[in-house]
Amino acid sequence: MGIVRTLDWVVLVGTILTIVAYGAWRTRGTRDIEGYLKGGSSLTWPTIGLSVMATQASAITFLSTPGQAYEDGMRFVQFYFGLPLAMIVISAIFIPLYYRQKVFTAYEFLETRFDVKVRCLGALLFLVQRGLAAGITIYAPAIILSSILGWSLSGTILGIGIVVIVYTVTGGTKMVSQTQKHQMVVMMSGMIVAAIVIAHDLSDTVSLPHAVKVAGALGRMNVIDASFDLDNRYNLWSGLTGGFFLALSYFGTDQSQVQRYLTGRSVTESRLGLLFNGMFKIPMQFLILFIGVLVFVFYVFVKPPVFFNQPTIEAVRETSHAARLAEVESRFDDAFDARRSAALAYVAALERGGEEGAKAALTAAGEDVARVRAEAKALVAEAIPSAETKDADYVFISFVLGYLPVGLVGLLVAVILSAAMSSTASELNALGSTTTIDLYRRLFKRDASDAHALAASKLFTMMWGCVALAFASFASLLDNLIEAVNILGSIFYGTVLGLFLVAFLVKRVTATPVFAAAVVAQGVVVTLFFTSSLGFLWYNVVGCGVVVIVSLLLQPILGARDTTAPPR
Repeated sequence: MGIVRTLDWVVLVGTILTIVAYGAWRTRGTRDIEGYLKGGSSLTWPTIGLSVMATQASAITFLSTPGQAYEDGMRFVQFYFGLPLAMIVISAIFIPLYYRQKVFTAYEFLETRFDVKVRCLGALLFLVQRGLAAGITIYAPAIILSSILGWSLSGTILGIGIVVIVYTVTGGTKMVSQTQKHQMVVMMSGMIVAAIVIAHDLSDTVSLPHAVKVAGALGRMNVIDASFDLDNRYNLWSGLTGGFFLALSYFGTDQSQVQRYLTGRSVTESRLGLLFNGMFKIPMQFLILFIGVLVFVFYVFVKPPVFFNQPTIEAVRETSHAARLAEVESRFDDAFDARRSAALAYVAALERGGEEGAKAALTAAGEDVARVRAEAKALVAEAIPSAETKDADYVFISFVLGYLPVGLVGLLVAVILSAAMSSTASELNALGSTTTIDLYRRLFKRDASDAHALAASKLFTMMWGCVALAFASFASLLDNLIEAVNILGSIFYGTVLGLFLVAFLVKRVTATPVFAAAVVAQGVVVTLFFTSSLGFLWYNVVGCGVVVIVSLLLQPILGARDTTAPPR
């Protein structure tokens, strides 16, 4: 296993400090609430587009997505198929309405259309969901980096959190957007360089086209799954339908994203920024997943560990299960050698033709490797019941530290930390602004001056940073981290999206019916989460649909007492 050496530290620290310092310099002089929360409405579409992408691309994206592909192949890319369609709808409907109302937050619009209780409900659902997610976006890279690099977990969490809190509180929305623009460039540059290095390392054994064929034979090039299965998390239909509703809610109603494009100079700049994201998000995710596939093929020819979380394996060696672990590792070595030989035979068959028999042998050998890995995970769980047996999140960082050259290791760790900071900064910025505008200034201090509101927003941003740090400190690693964040979002996003769609499109529904419908919808989704095997992307469809349908059913019963009117 490689280590982070002096040059890596220079690259890592230099990259992070340069980005933060440049952002602070570009955003100096922010003194009012308009500049602090909306960046003075001065940003252009490239900054908006990169900021939107960086907000979504957390450290979890760069740690977990390659591991997701290593374990499960490319099918996760279908999760994003509905996103470009959502960008078009948001650009056509949401953005003009937000600009017309001159809102600071998305939830202000809900009061304009309905009343204050609907606004507060939308804001509270956002605060609960995003407050928890902020903790995960800090915790996820911290636990993995601390485990692999030998850093203190609490120190890593505090280090990431304090840096983000300081520059988010200091510079506000414009600071977040300016730093994200450069963080996104660093992130994508690092991943592209990593892909080139992996492909080069593979070239001594197998060409890139043949590497893709090997990955396909072992079930890792499953980009499209057209089967209709509601229990299947990732297929064409869940991506186009559930993914569309999730993206529509996330980009259209989640303040961490809405705040990014409300900083635009005009409706046109905001639209172009979102459409830029719609064009490049799927290729970006495809690239990150494909890097995971390349890592998988690399480990077809170079022996991987039987379990990628090496500190946990070392802990198992200190227990009474050490002899059984040695026996499992011996069988894993044999299974790996058989798979490598089968892969070389398959590549040779590809060059001369008639590869069907060799492909079947490779598939069978791959199943043997997977079976022994499953035994190793079961042994880990038996030896250390509290240990996390899902090691997919450790695959990419283990490869980076073990096989990438000095300097590039520092760049890739900088990518992960940049992603953690950019996503967390957007979340804290949005949490602070929503708490200030939708709750504090609306319910408790309506006559607050701009200076008072600015100070309150900074304090609330700092408070949410402390909440995120506290949650990160006590969280436990969840299955695959990128799935955990998306599941958490899906539990709440459908309900919030339903509120906005009724506000935009169902003009005869008033405040009380839609408020009651949202409460019912949230209860239905939470019940499904705990009692059904429904794929989580469908929660977005269910939550949104229940709000729309139930609000229409309740309108004749509860609507008479409302005085709200449709938007002008």
